[in-house]
Amino acid sequence: MKFIVQWSGLPTAENAVIERFMKTGGQVPEGVTLLGRWHAIGGLHGFAIVEADDIRSIAALALDWGDLLTMSVFPAMTDEDLGAALGKHQTTRRQQG
Repeated sequence: MKFIVQWSGLPTAENAVIERFMKTGGQVPEGVTLLGRWHAIGGLHGFAIVEADDIRSIAALALDWGDLLTMSVFPAMTDEDLGAALGKHQTTRRQQG
């Protein structure tokens, strides 16, 4: 399953975030595949798209940086997945109405 991971941090954490990122390369935990990561210019903000089969791996990702960054994680759907869900919803509504 794919997830959108957003993060933000206070300017006071900037040096610690830089140090950790340079040391670890921003590696994700075992069980998580990083599909892409983007960083805002001029602040500790950004987002990544990751994939994992086990929610515990996603929790590990959030915990790895939780002392320095506020993280939000959301399940993500492709256009195709959303289209299929919407089609099923429309069919169900028609059958009920």
